[in-house]
Amino acid sequence: MKPDLETPVLIVGAGPVGLALAGDLGWRGMNCMVVEQSDGSIHQPRQDLVGIRTMEFCRRWDIVQDVVDCPYPRDLPQHNIYMAGPLIGGWQIGRYDVKPMGEDKPPPQSPQIRERCPQNMFDPILRKFASSFKTVDLRYRHRVLSVEQSADGVVADVELLDSGKKIKIAAQYLVSCDGAGSRIRNALGIDMIGNPALTHTTNVIFRAKGFEKLHPHGLAYRFIFIGLEGTWATIVAINGRDEWRFSIIRSGTGDREMTKDEVHAAIRKAVGVDFDYEILTIMPWTRRELVASRMKEGRIFIAGDAAHAMSPTGGFGMNTGVGDAVDLSWKLTATMQGWGGENLLDSYTLERRPVAERNVREASGNLGRMLSPAPSPHFLDKSPAAEAERAKIGADFAQAMMREWRTLGMHLGYYYEGSSICVADGTPAPTLDPAIYEQTSRPGSRAPHVWLKDGRSTLDWFGKSFVLVRLGVGAPSGDALVSAAKQRGVPLELVACNEPDVVKAYERKLVLVRPDGHVCWRGDDAPADAMAVIDKVRGA
Repeated sequence: MKPDLETPVLIVGAGPVGLALAGDLGWRGMNCMVVEQSDGSIHQPRQDLVGIRTMEFCRRWDIVQDVVDCPYPRDLPQHNIYMAGPLIGGWQIGRYDVKPMGEDKPPPQSPQIRERCPQNMFDPILRKFASSFKTVDLRYRHRVLSVEQSADGVVADVELLDSGKKIKIAAQYLVSCDGAGSRIRNALGIDMIGNPALTHTTNVIFRAKGFEKLHPHGLAYRFIFIGLEGTWATIVAINGRDEWRFSIIRSGTGDREMTKDEVHAAIRKAVGVDFDYEILTIMPWTRRELVASRMKEGRIFIAGDAAHAMSPTGGFGMNTGVGDAVDLSWKLTATMQGWGGENLLDSYTLERRPVAERNVREASGNLGRMLSPAPSPHFLDKSPAAEAERAKIGADFAQAMMREWRTLGMHLGYYYEGSSICVADGTPAPTLDPAIYEQTSRPGSRAPHVWLKDGRSTLDWFGKSFVLVRLGVGAPSGDALVSAAKQRGVPLELVACNEPDVVKAYERKLVLVRPDGHVCWRGDDAPADAMAVIDKVRGA
C-alpha cells in the first residue's frame, strides 16, 4: 500500500531530544518529520539544567541568547540547602552556595556556562529552532501505533488524534525519542539492562507567591529535607519566583499514587506551617537505572530516555540525550548524502552506549549519596546530643553532595574509546573523574576549546563538516587528507592556526575533527595512507 506521507527521517517524540535531532538535521539542510502524540504543552518539566556541552551545541545552533533570555531569573542564587526537619522550625545543617546564572563565568575549558532553563522553557526554544528550517516538518497530536521495517525503509502506522484518521508514513530511517516507556523500543525487543525501580517518587508543582519570605533561609535553587526516615523530599525552584517542584521520595511504599490529602500533609511537613499555595499538577514517577542493550535495530534507532533512563540527580538525562541526537544527526546526514560508509550508523551504539552507562551509573551514585543519611530516632530533638548528630550528618552530607554539584568531567570529559570510526594513536586514556576535565586532542575526545585572538572559540570551527586543523609553523600541508576526502565526497575544511595557546592545546601538528566536534585522527606527520584514514572515519 502506498504511504500517505514520506520523509527521509521520521522522529517519534518531540521532547528536547527529538527536537534537538530535528533541529540539527534541519541545520544541516536535511529533511525530516517529527510526530508527537501530545500538543507540546509541558505541565511537569522533567529537566531544568542545560549542561555545558549542550550549551556548546546551542552556541553552534545560534540559540544561546534564547536560553539566556528564558524566563528563569538569572539573579536567582543557585544555592543548595540541606534541612533537618521543616523550613520553619527545623535546622539548616549544610549548604552549597552557587552564583546566579547572571554572575557565572565560563570555565577555561569552554566558551559557555551551564544554564538553568526548565523543560517548559527549553522545549519551546528547541521547537522554534527546529521550526525555523523549511526541511523540518513538526506534527503534534500524531500517535505512532506500530512500525514495520524492511531492508529499504520503515513504515509507521500513525493515528491523528484530533480526527481519529489513520495514515501511513514511510521513511528511510526512524528515530524513537518517545521516552522511558518507549513502545517502539519494546516492540523491537530491545532489553533495558539495570534496575527498573530505584525509588518511587511523586512530583508536585505548586504555586505560592512570596514563598521565599515564609522561611529564614532566603532564595535558593534547591532544598533537601532530612527527617527521621532519612532524605525524604526536595523543593526545587521552577521559575525562581512563584512555581516550585516538590518531590516526595517513597523508597518503600510501592508505586501507588498519593492522595491529595497525603500531598498536602507532605507539603506541610516540609514547610512547617500552613500557607497559601495552589497545586498545579501531581505526577508519580519511578527513578530508574537502565541502559538499552543496543540503540539500533536495522533502520530504527532509539535515543534519549528511550535508550537510557536515569535518576535526575546530576542533571545528566536530557543532556545525554542531546548528545545522542548530535552524534546520530551527522551520521544520518552522511549516510543519506552518500559519503557515509556502510558501518557508520553502527558506530552510534558503539559510541553512545558507554556514555549512557557512565552517566546512568553516576546519577545512581548521586542518588545514593542523597539518600545516605541514617539519623537516629533523636535526630530532631532539641538536645545537645541531637544538635551534635545534626552537625555530624550535615557535614558528612555536604561533603558527599559535592560530587553531584561538581560535574564538569561528566559533561565534557566523555570520549569514544574503541570507536570504530576513530583512529587510535596508542596514547593513555584521559581521566574519567566526574569533577575534572583535562582537554586533549586524543582521538575520540571532544576537540579542545581555546579562545582565538579574533574573539571566537576554536569550537566555532566545527559543526557541518570534517575539519583538518593545521597547528603551528611548518605543519604538514594535509593535502593528502584533503584529496582523499574529496575523492570520497567527504566534506572537509582546512583551518590553519599558529596561535601558541591553540598549538599547545591541540598537541599535534595535524588534528582531524568530525562534524560533531570530536577528534577522529591526529599526527605530527601526514598519514602513510590518507585514504585509509578517511575511509575509517567515514565508517567504510
